[in-house]
Amino acid sequence: MATSFTTPTPSTQATITRSYAGPMVLMTLLFLLFGAVTNFNDVLMPYLKDVCQLTDLQSSAVQSAFFGAYFLMSLPAGKLLERLGYQRGIVVGLLVMAGGALLFVPAANTRAFPLFLTALAVLGAGITLLQVAANPYVSVLGPARRAASRVSIVGVANNFGGAISPLVGGLLLFGGSVALKAQLAALPLAQRLTQEAQLVKAPYLGLAGFLAVLAGVFFMLRLPDIDALPEEEMLEHQPVAVGRTSALSYRHLVFGIGAIFVYVGVEVGLGSFLIRYGESQGIRALSPFTQSLVRGLNVATNFAGELFGQSPSPIDTTAGFTKAVGAVLVSSYWFGSLVGRVLGIPLLLRFHNRAMLVAVCAAGVALVGASVLSQGETALWLIVLCGLMNSIMWPVIFPLAITGLGRFTKQGSSYLIMAIVGGAIIPPLMGFISTSGGGLRVAFLVPALCYAYLLFYAVSGYRVR
Repeated sequence: MATSFTTPTPSTQATITRSYAGPMVLMTLLFLLFGAVTNFNDVLMPYLKDVCQLTDLQSSAVQSAFFGAYFLMSLPAGKLLERLGYQRGIVVGLLVMAGGALLFVPAANTRAFPLFLTALAVLGAGITLLQVAANPYVSVLGPARRAASRVSIVGVANNFGGAISPLVGGLLLFGGSVALKAQLAALPLAQRLTQEAQLVKAPYLGLAGFLAVLAGVFFMLRLPDIDALPEEEMLEHQPVAVGRTSALSYRHLVFGIGAIFVYVGVEVGLGSFLIRYGESQGIRALSPFTQSLVRGLNVATNFAGELFGQSPSPIDTTAGFTKAVGAVLVSSYWFGSLVGRVLGIPLLLRFHNRAMLVAVCAAGVALVGASVLSQGETALWLIVLCGLMNSIMWPVIFPLAITGLGRFTKQGSSYLIMAIVGGAIIPPLMGFISTSGGGLRVAFLVPALCYAYLLFYAVSGYRVR
């Protein structure tokens, strides 16, 4: 759909420019929220596995319900935004998310896994609407020559939120005071699970309240009314699509859709099963490095716990690997992605983007392969390092995939966004292999194969033909 674009007068331009800082702060907050809510699922998944007494395959439905919304809601969200516009679309997306967060209350009260999945699906639908609205809005919120820097800023915020939320989630769901833990352990199984199910209510009630307030802020503000970049600017230096009838006529885009699919799938899959992978290693004693890391981060999370009205005890690092320790490693995994994103900004300007993609994909294959052949903490830390490898994949793969699409650029971009559904497919595949007798060690060969496909794309599949 073509959009009108009015060139502002100098005075108008100055007025709009002065208003960019406030909207960018709000957009940055939104992307931090995206990362925090999404990566909280990595802690929620093993938590629900215990509370609802699930298998690895059943628990992986957490990610399927959440990321499946990207596939199902991307196109409807685009249509809705055409009617509502960016600002009202963001308000609706925040309210939908708040509704999904509130559904965790009846889900926790009944300990019904399908209701948990419904809540996650509604949350995912709200985030999809926000993503469809916020991503292009950030791109056009200011001078075009600074679009990349704005995207990088919100990307770092997204990674930061994603790195912090597993720490807070581990504290809220697996932490608690010594007295509370002792009280729960003394209860019969059914009563213990019922009590543990209540722990999830506080964070999601807090999230719902925050989302409602944020929706009110967006409703009251007057954001710059920006539709899109000029069509001529979007298509500058793009070849004419002679003889092409669809974006899918381009071989490199089709391979790129597959690359986004497996990239999101491997990123989510590794984070989702990292705690379970650690439990399967039977680690009875942690290394001094891991103990120091856990204790150091525990200081910050205990402070956060006080804000939530808890009196948490320090994580016991003498008992070997526990879910609480695993939550710290999950956070470290996502923190590696944050560090890689920050370092990647100057590195991608200095070195050839595709060459860097080849390097990180090859490293991903090596790290996962070495982890499968290793034991104990070594196997875990090799997976944690994959977060660093994942950091630059999206900003490199996406532009490669839409190169040369011409008038099909928007269509191609929509297909790439829908490919995020890989986060709903790869984790259940890993869970199926684990549950069917292969075990988690065999299941982790799936991410190795995903990295191998990404390496193929970086070496050959990206070529425009």
